[in-house]
Amino acid sequence: MRNAPYDLGIDSGGDAFPVSGPTPRLSWKPPSDAVRPVAYEVECTVDGEPRPTVTTAAGGHRFAPWPWAALDSGRRVAWRVRALGTDGDSPWSRWHAFESGLLAADWRAHWISPAASDDPGYGRRPAHVLSTRFEARAGVRSARLYATALGVYEAYVNGERAGTAELSPGATSYDRTLHAQASDVADALRQGDGNRIEIVLSDGWYRGQVGAFRLPAGWGTLPGARAELHIVYEDDARQVVRTDGTWTSANSVIVRADLMDGQTTDFRLRPGAGRPVLVDQVQAPPVDWSPAPPVRVVESRPARSVEQLTDGIWIADFGQNASGWIALGDLGPAGTRTVVDYGEHLGPDGDLTTAHLDSARPGQSPIPFVQRDEAVSAGGGETFEPRHTVHGFRYARVCREGAPLSSASLVMRVVHSDLRRTGTFACGHDDLNRLHEIAEWSFRGNAVDVPTDCPTRERLAWTGDFQIFAPTATRLYDVLGFSRKWLRSVRDDQLPDGRIANFSPDGRRIKHHLDDQFAMMTGSAGWGDAVVAVPWELYESYGDREVLAENWEAMVRWVEWALTTARTARHPSRVERSPEPLAHEQYVWDGSFHWGEWTEPRAKAADGTRVDPVKDDPVAWFLSDKGEIGTAFLYRSTATLARAARVLDRAEDADRYAVIAERVRDAWRTEFLSADGRTTGDTQAGYVRALSLGLVPGALRQAAAARLVELIRAAGTHLGTGFLATGDLLPVLADTGHADVAYELLLQRTAPSWLYMLDRGATTVWEDWEGVDDTGTAHDSLNHYSKGAVIRFLHTHTLGLRQTSGSIAWESFEVAPVPHPCVPWARGTHESPQGTIAVEWRTDGDELTVTVDLPPATTARVVFPDGTTVEHLTPGTFSATRRVGKAG
Repeated sequence: MRNAPYDLGIDSGGDAFPVSGPTPRLSWKPPSDAVRPVAYEVECTVDGEPRPTVTTAAGGHRFAPWPWAALDSGRRVAWRVRALGTDGDSPWSRWHAFESGLLAADWRAHWISPAASDDPGYGRRPAHVLSTRFEARAGVRSARLYATALGVYEAYVNGERAGTAELSPGATSYDRTLHAQASDVADALRQGDGNRIEIVLSDGWYRGQVGAFRLPAGWGTLPGARAELHIVYEDDARQVVRTDGTWTSANSVIVRADLMDGQTTDFRLRPGAGRPVLVDQVQAPPVDWSPAPPVRVVESRPARSVEQLTDGIWIADFGQNASGWIALGDLGPAGTRTVVDYGEHLGPDGDLTTAHLDSARPGQSPIPFVQRDEAVSAGGGETFEPRHTVHGFRYARVCREGAPLSSASLVMRVVHSDLRRTGTFACGHDDLNRLHEIAEWSFRGNAVDVPTDCPTRERLAWTGDFQIFAPTATRLYDVLGFSRKWLRSVRDDQLPDGRIANFSPDGRRIKHHLDDQFAMMTGSAGWGDAVVAVPWELYESYGDREVLAENWEAMVRWVEWALTTARTARHPSRVERSPEPLAHEQYVWDGSFHWGEWTEPRAKAADGTRVDPVKDDPVAWFLSDKGEIGTAFLYRSTATLARAARVLDRAEDADRYAVIAERVRDAWRTEFLSADGRTTGDTQAGYVRALSLGLVPGALRQAAAARLVELIRAAGTHLGTGFLATGDLLPVLADTGHADVAYELLLQRTAPSWLYMLDRGATTVWEDWEGVDDTGTAHDSLNHYSKGAVIRFLHTHTLGLRQTSGSIAWESFEVAPVPHPCVPWARGTHESPQGTIAVEWRTDGDELTVTVDLPPATTARVVFPDGTTVEHLTPGTFSATRRVGKAG
């Protein structure tokens, strides 16, 4: 082997450098010229001292357990690896460096909180500055600031910001999990006693507003911060500065800070005399270190246009709906107030409108949606950048009296988790490329430390949304650490009876308010099943067995609750049919609340108005029988649990859940499937679900698929699926011999369709199929990524790249392109755990040429559209041409 292993990493996040706990796992990619799985030799130094060299088993390049003694706090580690081979060893890889964080047992800092003051209430509270002064001498070798908060914080040392992470310490279920951040601040230190640490602290996710109804988060009533600065001098002397009772609290220039509502900064204010902080007045879990990448400013975009609407009012269009905020310079003379409102849509008059994001409960007045930042100039050339809030927007309305606005002074900061891209796609159809782009933007805008539903109205990490999109996300980005972090909150929020909260982190804290009406709407099929589906997707995509182990107990508790509910609760329609349950009904999950398919295309009344069954008749919707959906997902989760048990060497559990899954599937068939392959609901979504989850017997699959096509044709070749089934619609059609119909839906331009969104100017995927209707009126969120799961079809079918059934971590894959006359070529890559897979195909008349690059330790096959197959491809480049007749 002439090439070295590469892409070394550990299973932890970090800002400027990775930061781990005491026993991180090690991963790397095999040498690009390795032809088979090989063993590896790993070298390591800790604080410059070598550890014994270790050798892994063959193929042991993914998530190798830490092979040495557990790390203490603040250790600096460098490690490298080389492959061992019978024909000679590979060169050594480059060194990879990381540090262990300040571990929970070693924190000595106290929790400090702002001094008591008048409380204007949630959503209107200011940020506070907690600070101290300290002396540092010459000869600093290193300085690490470890910090965390109950709230959102920024840390500064001598006026220099520590790190680049935003919205720290991130969103977690603060009663169980709290992450810290580590920053290198050595360059900011000065010799002498004039050094100063400042922590700017606001409510953040901890006690700010939550959800569409802007209720207060329930994690705590008082924010707090905890920090330690560890300085090491050249003579090995050490100094630690910690948060304690000597710190002071002062008002900041940020007079209002809320993650949802916005931030107000008055630059004229000067800090008054500091008051003693409150000490240890909050309770917090032990500090841990996140596996996820940080939230950062990942891009800065100038305004595409700035139009003056009236005197003192401008509309800025940044050309892209995204998550973030505006950095604003040129604030005008002292005392000038600039007000910035953010939104996704402009009304017919060209002004910003956010009415589509207002929230209302039946019988109650709407809650107006507001995202507003304000800045008051001190006349000193300040730049306003509201880092204690975050918004979803494409447009901004800027209001200012008495001072002009320079378009050059407006910059959109795109802010989200700094996910590493692992997948690309392009094809010979511009609209499909654009659809792929807006789906990516939609996911990115909703990946702000947790996977939210929308970056505007609710900004909650609904379990259903990520359950739907996770198989697409793994094709686009490395979401393993991001997802593991979120799953910890899902486990933290699990209700005592095993139900999974609708969203996590759950600031409503439903598990402690079981008498709340919302608690009755917790435990839905397709939502709670995320605790099973997402870990399994991560295992299949990345080969991380540990993600199954750490979620196993929560997975079991969820499935057992659903099985118990199926056995003990019945829908009234079945009670009316038979007072005593029929034999199969113990496996029909119909007697508890389900959200159902959700956001199917809206029907229209005779006058053209949209019919919304949830709002128009909420009682009927709530009580409707959704047992077909519940039972289908119960089957999927139970069968998945059996597979996970096999992986975890839990043979008894695997056998038990496999048997139960078969019984649930049989019950579904008995209750919801007729002998001719029709489902009782007879909807597009029902057939998609039945076919994609393997509920339909083989002999009836073609009949069920044919009925699905009939329903699509009856709708004018329009889709009729909603939240849960849309991502599987096109793959089901293609895999049952109806690729032509799949492409007709994909390329459909009238509503409901994806290209209708493009034609109406969408830059992200909408929540409603007619998010902007033919009159130009907006409806619901215009950045809701779940329906963007359609782009998985572009990877798995248009490009044709998919992992082989039963394969883990892309050790085996197939390339089976499904061409179409409108798509003459496609190419894409996937950065798999084995290395980079690259696929390209092109048609030329009646010939199709496929080229595949296979990374080390993988096998593949190519399936041509005419059915001919090339098996057992091995690492390297493969290319072949076949006559396929007319494409499509």
